Amino acid sequence: MKSTLSGTSVIGYARGTGSTAAGQAVHAASGAKLEPVYLSATPEEVDQAIDLAAAAFPAYSALSGKERGAFLRAIAEQIEGVVDDIAERGVMETGLPDARLRGETVRTTGQLRLFAALIEEGSWVDARIEKAQPERQPLPKADIRSMLRPLGPVAVFCASNFPMAFSVAGGDTAAALAAGCPVVVVAHHAHPGVAEIVAQAVMRAAVVTNMPEGVFSLLYGGGRAVGVPVVQHPVIQAVGFTGSRSGGTALMKAAASRPQPIPVYAEMSSVNPVVILPGALERGEAALAEAFFNSLTLGVGQFCTNPGLIFLPEGSGFVFLDRLKQLVGTSMPGVMLSEGIAKAYVDAVEAFAGTPGVETIARSAAPNGNGPGAAAVFSVSVRRFLEEDLLQGEMFGPAALIVRGTLEEIAATIPELEGQLTATIHGTEAELTAHSSLVQSLANKAGRVIFNGFPTGVEVCHAMVHGGPYPSTSDGRSTSVGTMSIHRFVRAVCYQSFPDSCLAPELQDGNPLGIWRMVDGELGR
Repeated sequence: MKSTLSGTSVIGYARGTGSTAAGQAVHAASGAKLEPVYLSATPEEVDQAIDLAAAAFPAYSALSGKERGAFLRAIAEQIEGVVDDIAERGVMETGLPDARLRGETVRTTGQLRLFAALIEEGSWVDARIEKAQPERQPLPKADIRSMLRPLGPVAVFCASNFPMAFSVAGGDTAAALAAGCPVVVVAHHAHPGVAEIVAQAVMRAAVVTNMPEGVFSLLYGGGRAVGVPVVQHPVIQAVGFTGSRSGGTALMKAAASRPQPIPVYAEMSSVNPVVILPGALERGEAALAEAFFNSLTLGVGQFCTNPGLIFLPEGSGFVFLDRLKQLVGTSMPGVMLSEGIAKAYVDAVEAFAGTPGVETIARSAAPNGNGPGAAAVFSVSVRRFLEEDLLQGEMFGPAALIVRGTLEEIAATIPELEGQLTATIHGTEAELTAHSSLVQSLANKAGRVIFNGFPTGVEVCHAMVHGGPYPSTSDGRSTSVGTMSIHRFVRAVCYQSFPDSCLAPELQDGNPLGIWRMVDGELGR
């Protein structure tokens, strides 16, 4: 199937008309503008999409897990039918290679099917039953049962660096739809064509599976014109966001200022510290440098889990540094996702390079080795690192800061870091045991702690935690990857003294769905 792009929003089962131009995609490699021009949703169209979501919520939330699972599987199938279109348009809009676009599409369809399996099985609702004890003294006990129920319509903001996995039908959308929440997606200006292709696939899946109109919509337009009005609309009950700290905090403020404040689950900034212990260097410094370089430059460093901060014991690691210099010096700059990201990266790298006390370890020797997409590595002492707030910030791209100090100084520095998505430690099992307090400090600061690996590459599975303390995310108790993310879009509801026939199947005495439940404090089927 060849997708046709119209440049307008998807509102339920219809297409918007738009008014003013919201922007035009730019060919990442050449800078040429790509057709069509995308039109911003009008205020009336924003209201229409959200009103449709509100109307769809009662019917959609009442569907069984198998019915919603069939919808998610249909979305996956429809996306797979246009994977060639996604790859072709995605390469142009983002500069990402064809293989990356296809791989990210597989990840997207895989997480849709993972959520489908979760809700089809059904135990995720955390059903709890406390049976009545009418004879209990001094007071009788009522029959009390609870389970998780969907919040209501959810707004999802697409990410710039993941045009598939964190965008229109990505993790936030999959989790919200799985929970029973209609979704209104706000497209990202950097890849509007990919967004439209995927949105059309979702709309087709909704029609094929007879979902209520309004279960999904996609809106084009800027933050002030569309994004903030969506967040502040009284119907929207939660927000999913992946992007910059400034963007995330702006949405948090908009959501908090509503008459009814709502949660914003924002994934924002992280430098993902890596601690290298002596045992890791003894095992092979050159190999460690190569593995680090590959992680640092993967996707031109435009991953939220990019390892941008390395703690290296002083007086060691000379082979590691020499090999890293070679790799960085001979590397070629890559095409970055957008002009804005490229400029921000260059500005951040130059700010680090110009900071007193910071040494430039290596920069690309290519003709434009100081420009966008060029790798860079700097070094600084622990003392200077702690003195300068700038150095604890993120260079979103293939750049890293190496911090040198004693193991004691490094251990004392970890608690001073901001919240992170990941933290990594390289060493031996014996060192892991000997430095257990260091491991605990890293766990206090990050949502995922890695041993003898690197943080790029986030597995979509039941156990994954892709979140962390602020500012890596707005709520460190949640994850935006893996099936636990469904809990962001639900709330617990308790039913007291209800007749069995009037309860949801998950709470009925006979357990018709055969799910795991807690009955009088004991888990069982």
